[in-house]
Amino acid sequence: MKSCDLITPEGTRDLLFEECSAIKSAEDKLRGLFMSYGYSEVITPALEFYDVFNNKTRSFRQESMYKLTDEKGRLMVLRPDSTLPIARIAATRLKDSVLPLKLFYCQNIYRSNPKMAGRDDEIRQSGIEIIGGEKRRSDLEALALAARVLDSFNSKTARLELGNNSFYKRLIRILGIEDDENVRTLIKNKNTPELKKALSVYEGTELKGAADMLLCLPTLFGSGEVLDKAKELFSYDELLGDLAEFRQTYEQLCRIASRDRITVDLGLVSKADYYTGIIFRGYIEEYGQAVISGGRYDTLIDSFGGKAAAAVGFAANINAIADAVHFTEEITKPEVLIFADEDSLIEGILHCAELTDKGLTAEYYDGQTLSGAKDYAAVRGIKRIDAFIGTNIEHIDV
Repeated sequence: MKSCDLITPEGTRDLLFEECSAIKSAEDKLRGLFMSYGYSEVITPALEFYDVFNNKTRSFRQESMYKLTDEKGRLMVLRPDSTLPIARIAATRLKDSVLPLKLFYCQNIYRSNPKMAGRDDEIRQSGIEIIGGEKRRSDLEALALAARVLDSFNSKTARLELGNNSFYKRLIRILGIEDDENVRTLIKNKNTPELKKALSVYEGTELKGAADMLLCLPTLFGSGEVLDKAKELFSYDELLGDLAEFRQTYEQLCRIASRDRITVDLGLVSKADYYTGIIFRGYIEEYGQAVISGGRYDTLIDSFGGKAAAAVGFAANINAIADAVHFTEEITKPEVLIFADEDSLIEGILHCAELTDKGLTAEYYDGQTLSGAKDYAAVRGIKRIDAFIGTNIEHIDV
């Protein structure tokens, strides 16, 4: 068997030096932004019971989750999503809290992606959840905050893509489609030829109109004019009501973010079954995939036995943002390098502590020779060496 002790598993990677600094900078920026808006931080366990992510109202594909068992043989997973555990918290530990709850998180999720897909299986996310707020107000706040997140990284061209899962869900319910994963994937990929084949069973039936509307969803993307086209195509009162609400949200969002940065996509659907209303994605020019994803989920809280509460939220992919924005923040270099000979080891260590107490960045050199310390300081860019030799201390400029 080939040894795997020198590599990381597919979908994971080691992060070194500047990469760690970039991720920390991105995360700190979002943490500060969320806290300035009055959000409170929560952290959920990386290990969760499988049942949290798998029942008839909230279902993650089994093959997308990393699974293991505890000492009692119960099935566990590495957290593939942060929204569901936070919904669990809202339904249990925070069930008596005053609403709305405004929560944020900074933590990893773990998803098994198809190999060669170019996606990480371990993703650092930072996001927000608004639980129990009035629907329209909460939607606008979440969208406005998503726009602020994109703006905070000074991307050349950041944009928001806005859709609504209710169009898709209403139509598949009318058509009586129970196992909708295949249809959802075809719509998501805008594969209209295959979607037409899948819906051909409705030709010549009274449901052909609904099937034609579903077939049109992947084509309804672009500027706000798409909404006029959708109004001509939709013939069910429920869809027209959803469309009117969606138009209002779109027009209000255009007052928050520039209209030319907002794309409408009524064929925007999500793998997550729990979305019930608006869904949105955030993009920056420097990265080819969405760096923000979110939406409305009004049935999750009560699925955990809590009081029914409307909710909306989004997550930002910290790894992607850190890679794309190319933070220029340099790794902090020590201001002083401390060298001590064999007779002054303790003095050197105490001197290092004394300097750090004064606010300086000091590094204790673990080598044995002063010449080695000078070479090390030159490579690291350290400008000063405090050398303890015998009973003397010498300050050396490098």
